[in-house]
Formats: sequence, C-alpha cells, structure tokens
Amino acid sequence: MEPHSALSQRRRVPWPGFLLAVSLLTFWSPPPTAQLTLELMPPNAAEGNDVLFLVHNLPEDLAGYGWYKGERVDSTHQIASYGIDTQKNATGPAYSGREIIYPNGSLLFQNVTMNDTGYYTLQAIKTNFQTEAVTGQFHVYPELRKPNIISNNSDPVEHKDAVALTCEPETQDTTYLWLINSQSIQNSPKLELSKDNRTLTLLLVTRNDRGPYECESRNPVSASRSDPLYLNVSYGPDSPTISPPDTYYRPGANLSLSCQAASNPPAQYSWLINGKPKQSTQKLSITNITANDSGSYTCLVHNSVTGLNNTAVRKITVSGKLLPGPPALSSRMEAHLVTD
Repeated sequence: MEPHSALSQRRRVPWPGFLLAVSLLTFWSPPPTAQLTLELMPPNAAEGNDVLFLVHNLPEDLAGYGWYKGERVDSTHQIASYGIDTQKNATGPAYSGREIIYPNGSLLFQNVTMNDTGYYTLQAIKTNFQTEAVTGQFHVYPELRKPNIISNNSDPVEHKDAVALTCEPETQDTTYLWLINSQSIQNSPKLELSKDNRTLTLLLVTRNDRGPYECESRNPVSASRSDPLYLNVSYGPDSPTISPPDTYYRPGANLSLSCQAASNPPAQYSWLINGKPKQSTQKLSITNITANDSGSYTCLVHNSVTGLNNTAVRKITVSGKLLPGPPALSSRMEAHLVTD
C-alpha cells in the first residue's frame, strides 16, 4: 500500500483551490537560470488597438498562470488565470471582458482604453507550489486629432501689438512643435514659447510676421498638423511716392500725378495744392495748365486702422511758351475728309 503522502501527491487539486493555496504560502524561490520576462507588442499602445504581453523564459513543471492588475499579486485585482492540466481559464475581479490569456501565459488586451494604462503582473505557478512573478507596464496614448491654432489677435498693428498663438486641444503626454513659413522656429528675441510649447507669443509683430503659422502635436503613436494660419498685420502708410518725377511743365499741358504708399489696409489719399484741399483720390489730374497752377502739390495718406498719416510734396513749375495746339486743317483737306 502506498504511503498516504504519495496518494496525496497524486490527488488532483482543483485550479481555484490551487491558486488559493499558493497565495497563502510564503517560501523562497531559487533564482531561475533564465529570468521570466515580458515583451510588450507593440511597444507603444494606441487607444482602440490591441496590445499583447508576450511571455519569455517560462519555468518548467508549470501548473498554471495568473495575471493581476498592479505591481503585485493580489487576488482582489486578478484579471484571469489558466490551469495547464484543465486547460481552462478563470476570470477574476479585474477582468473587463477584453482580456484573453493564452496557454503560453501571454495576455492579450483588446481595444485598449486610456484607463488600461498601468502595471500588470504575471505569476507563474509550478506544480510544487513554487512561484515566479514578473511585472510589466504599458501606456495607452490617444490617436491625436488634427489640431487648430487659436489667436488672441488675428488683426494686430505693426510695432504695437503682441500676438499669442495657442495650439488646441491640450492633450496629456503630447509634444507641441511650431512652424513658421513651413520651417521649424528658431531662437529669436521676438518669440516666446510657453513651458509646454503649446503657446507661441510674438512680442511685437511686423508686416513680415504674416505667416503662415502651423502647430504640430505628437505622441509616441501619432502626429498631426494644423491648417496654416495667417495674420492680417496692419501697417503704414509708409512715405508715399509721387510719380512721374517731372517738376517743370509748359502752359497748355495736362498735369497728371499719382501717389502710392505701402499700407494695410490700403491708404486713403487726398491732395493739397498750395495748402488748399483738392481731390480725395489717389490720382490728381488738371488739363490745360497755366502758370497759376504752379506751386506745392502735397499727397496726404492716411490709414484708418493704424491711425497714422504720411505726406509727400512735389514742387510744380509751369512756365515757358504755350504749347501749340493741333495744326488747323485747310479747307481743301477738310472738304476731302468730309466727302470721304
């Protein structure tokens, strides 16, 4: 008759009872020759995708496995277990319905969410009740949607206004990058970045700061870039230019002056002749001028947004002989033209 101890060893212990017995035992496990390890596939988890903890270097004489949420073996946080003899799974309190435990101990998470981020512990249980545990971690990152740029002032005035551009939305574990004219921004005393790089401030804008501006958001699983944003920078008017450059005219000529000044929005134009208001147009025209039209011609430009004005003055002198008119037609030529 076999010893009672031998009969006990042959008696099959139910798997849940086996796990309970292991959890109640405290013992020393000799270090394995090849350490139990976990490999996360893929290394970075994207929200909505599947993630696998692949197990390497399993010890021999295994009775089963148990997976737990957290950094330690805790029955109240058990996800699932697998018994090798029974080839059956059992779920625990932390089971969400999306986990699959495989016969080789690997654990698959389906359709991961942000709440799945954290530590997970695998306990490998031998037939002699000795155990070996290993803990792994993964972080779930969202698939970043297209960002957009919010400006506190899309119509700044040159040399007067500062502009703050913010990349929205704000997302955890995200890196923000800025591009100006499709180039990464360079260090400049005119630019300031917030600590998280999400806000770019232009300290004093100029007409050259029109853009385009783009922001890019990145995390380990995705990247997305905003549509370009342009600033409508108001500036000017600069010193106007009067053309043509001629200053001397003969009586009977036609005088035509044009004024041009760089300005945004376009400047408003008006003319003064010898200090007296004349036309509120960009071009000034006088036909058949005389000596009385000599004098100072002032072009006045005004920007209604910046509130700035500027002027240019042209001295015009009308002197000399009267320009001859068109030659008179002879009666014979006139009659010929009529009859034709």
